[in-house]
Amino acid sequence: MASAYTPGLTVSGDIVVRRTRRLPIKGDVLVSMGQEVNPDTFVARAMLPGPLQTIKLADKLGTDPKDAPNHFKLKVGDPISKGEIVAETKGFLGRFGKTTVISDYEGTVESMSEITGNILVREPSIPVDVTAYLRGNVAQVMQGEGAIIEARGAMVQGIFGVGGERVGIIHVVAKSPDQVLDAADVHPDHKGMILIGGSGITLAAVEKAAEVGAVGLVAGGMKDSDLIKYLGYDIGVAITGQEQIPLTIMLTEGFGHLNIAARTLELLRSLEGKEASINGATQIRAGVIRPEIIVPLAVTTKEQPKEASSGELKIGTSIRVIREPYFGQLAAVTDLPAQLMVVDSGTEVRVLKAKLDGGEEVVVPRANVEIIAT
Repeated sequence: MASAYTPGLTVSGDIVVRRTRRLPIKGDVLVSMGQEVNPDTFVARAMLPGPLQTIKLADKLGTDPKDAPNHFKLKVGDPISKGEIVAETKGFLGRFGKTTVISDYEGTVESMSEITGNILVREPSIPVDVTAYLRGNVAQVMQGEGAIIEARGAMVQGIFGVGGERVGIIHVVAKSPDQVLDAADVHPDHKGMILIGGSGITLAAVEKAAEVGAVGLVAGGMKDSDLIKYLGYDIGVAITGQEQIPLTIMLTEGFGHLNIAARTLELLRSLEGKEASINGATQIRAGVIRPEIIVPLAVTTKEQPKEASSGELKIGTSIRVIREPYFGQLAAVTDLPAQLMVVDSGTEVRVLKAKLDGGEEVVVPRANVEIIAT
């Protein structure tokens, strides 16, 4: 019998998480196998070549291009400083009509051309650093590229997010899953914290959180119009996470005001005061990327932790329905019929039977659910 797979969200209090930390170009790996790392530990570094700048030497000296290099005081490979005198003509009787050229750039002389009379200066290289992002251990070293960091702890994935990687302290503001996080709930002592709301986040709350220095906001949902107003542009379909904003936002249920799942809120409440890594990067097409909160924890048991879900549907699998009429409801799979079934749209699809948390057994298309890995 063939296996059935579906996208899944992880909400787990004990799981092994591995994250690949890779440089955009070849560079140096700064950690070793098994090394303990903090979120801000530099894992790898590469040096991007600096931009090329042109000194139009012939034009500045007023000479023929082929003669310009003869007046240049440096040679290829020499360092050059901004404000340094790099060329001058002798002038008439040593001083009259003398022309001096001063460099506007700092870097290294890369080339001189007798055809154009130009000098090319390569500005200093730009360092590109990759940090560990997680508190954990180096599970694998990729020479010249980076490393894989492994951590054991709690993880909550969301439906959508914006903002990049940040580290903060979890603080649950919501008293219940239906509470909307508003500006009045955000205070100056929330600096450096990841604030957990209930059913939604208002635009005023986002602005206040950014003002006080909170690093993250998590809730069931947020009005897409408020998110667009905050970002200043419409949300595209490409990967998010590169937004130039001072905090990261993660939605666990979707757009609008939607109650955060009770088990998600309960797990986050159990992590109150813990250091967490949060990332809003989201990709909804091939190669799905979910926004996430990861809280590495000290191991106090010899039991083996859970691995990330394979996405396989089977009897007993915890799921959430993501389409009406049961949108947002949690359930457990009770049967996976092999035959196709005709749905209201007239299409034949594969379905599953599931028992909702309220006790009702329903039939829904398999495409309309996602796995909740707990």
